[in-house]
Amino acid sequence: MKNLAEVKFLDRMESFSIHSLLLALFFLCIRDLRISFSQQGICSAPSILDSPPLYWKATNPTLSPAHLRELPGFTRSVYGKDHALITPESHVFSPLPDWINTLGAYLITPPMGSHFVMYLAKMQENSKSGLPPSDVERFLFVLQGVVTLSIMSGINHELEVDSYAYLPPNLEHSLKSDNFATLIVFERRHAHLENHMADLIVGSTDKQSLLETPGEVFELRKLLPTSLAYDFNIHIMDFQPGEFLNVKEVHYNQHGLLILEGQGIYRLGNSWYPVEAGDAIWMAPFVPQWYGALGKTRSRYLLYKDVNRNPLL
Repeated sequence: MKNLAEVKFLDRMESFSIHSLLLALFFLCIRDLRISFSQQGICSAPSILDSPPLYWKATNPTLSPAHLRELPGFTRSVYGKDHALITPESHVFSPLPDWINTLGAYLITPPMGSHFVMYLAKMQENSKSGLPPSDVERFLFVLQGVVTLSIMSGINHELEVDSYAYLPPNLEHSLKSDNFATLIVFERRHAHLENHMADLIVGSTDKQSLLETPGEVFELRKLLPTSLAYDFNIHIMDFQPGEFLNVKEVHYNQHGLLILEGQGIYRLGNSWYPVEAGDAIWMAPFVPQWYGALGKTRSRYLLYKDVNRNPLL
C-alpha cells in the first residue's frame, strides 16, 4: 500500500502532466496563428462571414493529389497529338512581348496544332498591354483584379472579374492596371468574310441570358454574337455536382478551355483526367471529349470554339 507521501507525490505529477499538456497545446495554437497571420496578414485573417472572390481558385489553384504537392517532378500536365492538359504547377511565366510590367504564360499555341493562342496575362502595378499583330483579333476575360480598357476614340471601360472584351483586328486599344490583375486572353488571325464586320464587344457573364441546351442539363451562356462576322465564340458552361455532358462529342471544331470553378472528370481521346479550377485544356479537331462534374460545388468553365467558317477555308 502507498503511504500518504507517495499518494500526494503521484497526484502532483498527474496534475503537472495535465498542465504541461495544456500548455503545449496552447503554444501549438499560438504557433499556428502566427503562421497564418504571417502568410495572410493579420488584417486578412479568414472570417466565416467573408466569401472568397469569384474565380479565386482559378488564380490560386491547389495541386492534387495533396500528398504529391512537394514530390519533385510531379505534374498532372499531359501533352498529346490531339489534346493537352496544362495544369498550374507547369505554368512558366515570362515578360509578355510589347506589354509593360506584365508576365504571361502561353497555354495553347499553333505549334500544338491550334490556329489560335491562349495565354494568362498577370498584370502588375502600373502595367499596360501591347497590341496584337496585324489582322489578329483578341478576346480577354478578367479572372482577378480590375483593368481599364481604353479605345483610341477616347472611350474607357472598367473591366472587373467576370467581365470580358472582344477587340476586332487592327483596333487601336490598350489595357491598363494600377494593381495586380489576371486575364485569360485568346488571339487568332481573323478569318474575314466579305460584307461582315466584327464590332467591339464589352460585357460580363452575369448579363448574358441562359440559352436552351436540348437534351442537356448544363447551363450555357455565349459571350459573343452568333452572327457571321465572328469566327469564334466563347461559351460559359455551368454544371451542378453530378451533371455531365449527354453527348460524347467528336467534331471538327477546336477548343481551348479554362476551368474557372469546381472539379470533375474530362475525357480526352481514350484518357480520363481529374481536373479542377485553374486547369487549361486544348482539344484538336475530332478528339473524343466528355465532361462530368464532381465535388460539392458548381463547376464552371470557359470554352473557346471556332464557328461560322467552312473547314475547307
